[in-house]
Amino acid sequence: MKRLQLIRFIQEHGCVLDREGNNHSVFRNPSNGHRSTVARHSEIKDIMANIICNQLGIPKIKVVNKPSK
Repeated sequence: MKRLQLIRFIQEHGCVLDREGNNHSVFRNPSNGHRSTVARHSEIKDIMANIICNQLGIPKIKVVNKPSK
């Protein structure tokens, strides 16, 4: 999944950018105070995206299967 897709999803569920680190962006969920980091890679593995969502206390992303080549 693209990093920007994950960030859009996180922000749509009420999370905000807390701070920028050297290699990661830290997001915070104001409703429960949970935090998680998002690496600055163009692609983030689907399992990692779901772990980030779980850490923030938001629903998991429903990943659409990629078409086979």
